[in-house]
Amino acid sequence: MSDATDDSVDRTRAHVFVSGTVQGVFYRASTRDAARDRGVDGWVRNLDDGRVEAVFEGERPDVATMVEWCHSGSDAAFVEDVEAEYGDPEGESGFHIRR
Repeated sequence: MSDATDDSVDRTRAHVFVSGTVQGVFYRASTRDAARDRGVDGWVRNLDDGRVEAVFEGERPDVATMVEWCHSGSDAAFVEDVEAEYGDPEGESGFHIRR
């Protein structure tokens, strides 16, 4: 188990659920672009209940920035709530939109 005094890169994983007007407003594509710009790995997809689900893996500050970004999202989105659960990285590589 790593801690903050470890010399290795301090990576984390956030599993996020975003609710509001977040489908049909380029939320997934904007999330992908924002994550890639920050070097964050993971994926994003629409859920049948109208929410968007995403996983972000990367250095802690970058993942925290992505979770914060989710509160606004794409320009056309209206975000009502963001739920994030943090855990250990599972080895995501690149950032993809899941169907």
